[in-house]
Amino acid sequence: MDKIDELAVFVAVVQQGSLAAAARVLRRSPAAVTRTLAALENRLACKLIERTTRRVAPTPSGLAFFERAKSVLDAYQQALSVADNSPLSGQLSLTAPVQFGRRHIVPLLLTFLERYPDIQIDLQLSDGYQDLIEQGLDMAVRIGQLRDSSLVAVEVGRVQRLLVASPAYLAQQGVPFSPADLATHHLIAGGSSHKEWRFFANGLQERIRITPRLIVNEVETQLLAARAGKGIARLLSYQVYEDLQTGSLREVLPAFRSAAVPVQLVTQNVKYMPARVRAFWDLARASLPELACFSADN
Repeated sequence: MDKIDELAVFVAVVQQGSLAAAARVLRRSPAAVTRTLAALENRLACKLIERTTRRVAPTPSGLAFFERAKSVLDAYQQALSVADNSPLSGQLSLTAPVQFGRRHIVPLLLTFLERYPDIQIDLQLSDGYQDLIEQGLDMAVRIGQLRDSSLVAVEVGRVQRLLVASPAYLAQQGVPFSPADLATHHLIAGGSSHKEWRFFANGLQERIRITPRLIVNEVETQLLAARAGKGIARLLSYQVYEDLQTGSLREVLPAFRSAAVPVQLVTQNVKYMPARVRAFWDLARASLPELACFSADN
């Protein structure tokens, strides 16, 4: 058994808090993880992990060994990164929200593929939550607060929800001056936010019950309807940035914008990234904060 592999398995078990979770991170079977951990404990003649039906935890000896094992793995990873000058190869797997991915992640990936011809990309565009461990993903772009605090995240920008409508609609139906005025307007809502909208002003939150004329769970269709003058839509600032710049849509009730939420790059572990993952992580981390759609004035 590779001694470095034994250390990596042990560290993953401690960090993930269960044998099953460690197996998912390491992309091997729970039985293989159990065998490796048992072999390490037998060789050291020391119990490193206390097992219960729900969770595992390091013993006092295991905790001390964990700190040393992490240091060894860090040093080993650094040595590999210095010695490995070969071209990047292999598969990079990531997920991003549909619109953000199309507009901002795909151009980065095309640049990345041009730069590294031996890389393969698996990009999953989805507005639903994609679990990195369960789906074997290297990284994700997430909008909003993280559900899993064990993940590593780097903020690359912030966005807000804006109300927008076409100039033709506002000329015909009038401009609302407060959230309460929306009761007399045609509204276009997403599938998950078709009952109420939240607004913020002077540090206070206001909830408005809504009755949309159109409910659709796809952003591009909401944009098409808003551009066609069918009502007021509520979308994220990056989704409407280009329309606001060209004038095909205008912002409504700017004084009542929602609180800004982060756009984040997310991964399981920065220290043990394969070189191909690190290369794209660094590219995205440097490039995404420069996006014009993150500007304060949208």
